[in-house]
Amino acid sequence: MKSEEGQVHGLDSARLPKHVAVIMDGNGRWAKKRWLNRVKGHEKGSQTVRTIVQSCRKLQIPFLTLYAFSTENWARPRSEVSTLMHLLKQFLVSERKEMMEKGICLNVLGQLEKLPEDVQAKARETMADTCNNTQMTLNLALSYGSRQEITDAVHALAKKVATGELAPQDINEQMISNHLYTAGMPDPDLVIRTSGEFRLSNFLLWQSAYAEIFITPTLWPDFTQAEFIDILTHYQKRDRRFGNVECNMPSDGLPH
Repeated sequence: MKSEEGQVHGLDSARLPKHVAVIMDGNGRWAKKRWLNRVKGHEKGSQTVRTIVQSCRKLQIPFLTLYAFSTENWARPRSEVSTLMHLLKQFLVSERKEMMEKGICLNVLGQLEKLPEDVQAKARETMADTCNNTQMTLNLALSYGSRQEITDAVHALAKKVATGELAPQDINEQMISNHLYTAGMPDPDLVIRTSGEFRLSNFLLWQSAYAEIFITPTLWPDFTQAEFIDILTHYQKRDRRFGNVECNMPSDGLPH
C-alpha cells in the first residue's frame, strides 16, 4: 500500500521498471511434486497470472510481457497443448471485463495465426475491445520464439531493400527494433524466470540485451505478489549502467 508520497509497498515508484517480462516456468513440476496431472499445474499457474497482472496494474507498471506458449511448446503431447489452448481461451473470455475496467490493453506477440481458430478469434476480439485502454499493456507471448521474431524482422527489412524503399546502409538498431513484435514498446527493464532454470529459452533475445535478470527457484504456481515485490525491491538496488562505467566516479575521473 502507499505509505508515503512516491512509495508503494516500500518501493520507490519513480524507480519501478517500465516493462517487466516473465518466463513462467514450472507448472508441470509443480503438479508432479503433488502427484497431480500436469493440467492441474497449468490451471494453478493461470491463477498466478491473474495475481501478477493485478500487481503490475496496482504498481502502475505500464508493460508486462508473459511468456505463455513458445514455438517449441507445439512439440508437447497433444492433450497438454489442447489443455493449454483451452485455458488460454478461458482467460481471454473471463478477464476481458476486468481488462476494460482497469484500462489494460491486451497484445499478442508471436504467430497468432498458428493458434486454433477459436482461440485466435477470442484473442482478436479481446485485443480489439481493449485496444484503446492506456493504463497498462499486457503482452501474451503465444506461439512465440525470439529467433523467429528476428527472422521475420530481417525478412521485412530485406523486402524493403529489394523494392528500393530502404538502403542497406540505413538499417540500424532502432530500425530493427521497429520491425519486431514489440515495436513501439520499451525494452524490458526486468526479466524474471521462475523454477530456477538459468536460460532465456528463446525469449525476447534482442530486447533483453540490457535487462536485469532475476532467477527464482519458485515454481510459477507458487509465485506470489510478495515475492514479486521482493524482486522489485532488489531491482531498485541494482546499478543499471547499460555498458557504461559507474556514474559515481572517483576524483581522478578513472574507474577503479
